[in-house]
Amino acid sequence: MRILKFAIPAVVIVFIAAVAYFFVHNTPEGVLVATGLAEPQQALFKNTEAYFAQPEADFSLYPPKATVVRGVYVSATHAGMDTYLDPLLELCRQTEINAMVIDVKTDDGTVTFKGIPAADSIGMSSPYIGDIGALMEKLSENGVYPIARVVAFKDNGANEAHPDLYIKNTDGSLWRDNSSQKSTWLNPYNKASWDYVLDIAKGAAQAGFKEIQFDYIRFDTSSRLNGADFGDTEGKSRTDIITEFTKYAAEALHEYGVFVAADVYGTIIESKIDSDIVGQNYVEMSRYLDYICPMVYPSHYADGSFGVTYPDLDPYAIIKNSMDGSNKVLADTENHAIVRPWIQGFTASWLRHYIPYGDNELRTQEKAVYDAGLTEWLVWNPSSRYSAGAYEPR
Repeated sequence: MRILKFAIPAVVIVFIAAVAYFFVHNTPEGVLVATGLAEPQQALFKNTEAYFAQPEADFSLYPPKATVVRGVYVSATHAGMDTYLDPLLELCRQTEINAMVIDVKTDDGTVTFKGIPAADSIGMSSPYIGDIGALMEKLSENGVYPIARVVAFKDNGANEAHPDLYIKNTDGSLWRDNSSQKSTWLNPYNKASWDYVLDIAKGAAQAGFKEIQFDYIRFDTSSRLNGADFGDTEGKSRTDIITEFTKYAAEALHEYGVFVAADVYGTIIESKIDSDIVGQNYVEMSRYLDYICPMVYPSHYADGSFGVTYPDLDPYAIIKNSMDGSNKVLADTENHAIVRPWIQGFTASWLRHYIPYGDNELRTQEKAVYDAGLTEWLVWNPSSRYSAGAYEPR
């Protein structure tokens, strides 16, 4: 396939960009409805009680799957403080935005509120969200659909308490990736690591989230991983084991009355090379998920993808071609997940060839989603900053 010639560069660019944009704080064009974190993080919670009782679980499915979700990523810091949350709720009241994807288990393994034993017992829960019950109530009052972002296998949190759950080097030491944090990763071949992740996801469901969305539901992209010790793999490939985890997680969480989603690389839709590297099989995962969320940020595609010289400069072409590809590969798959792509709400200023992403660029991406026959999307901005002008008013 034509896209294969760009497969390996695409993964490399995704890896570099993923590290970079977490440190970028952008100000989109238009009215800023939420501000970035300015105070030192440790000072935010000095008056916060250590624990709040969890609300009684509501296992009813809400909203019905027919509801069209158009949402934004919201960090736990922004969700947990009224000074940040209230402007975001105003955005939802003013525009078509009706969902928030909120951190529950972060990239470093921290769980963002107290009350989940698996995290509390090893000191990995922090009161970023001081009162999870109050947050769920406020979101419900404003008609906002709450989605829990649960980072699956990238995890620095439990490596001291449960080192047996992690990928190892051949000498028995913990394997670490090439990121600046030198992160450890839970071993996808270890079924006990699955249960640790699911214990946290179940806690999110019990707290009131209506959907669990797994991020980093994959292997690291580093070639160094080829020399790691995964234990007994039983001859299963990376895609085999990630698909097995997807099925296992969906079945377990459906018993809690929540929908299950997963974030996947956009390039895996048509690139077997990328799929094999990270272990994400788009079609097979979609058989078990309620929603599949390809991250199709134009800035994350290699130069030349889909015939576009510099992808960040042509967001419509990248989104439209990616979603057309999704439609094509899922065409013969019955009962597949609803496709709900992540689109780019940040400016990729680390690229040599980039453009500022403001209202027009957001609307261009939304149009590309619609022109591909899809209706749902999510917007990623690591600073949780969003402009009302990028969305249809209510």
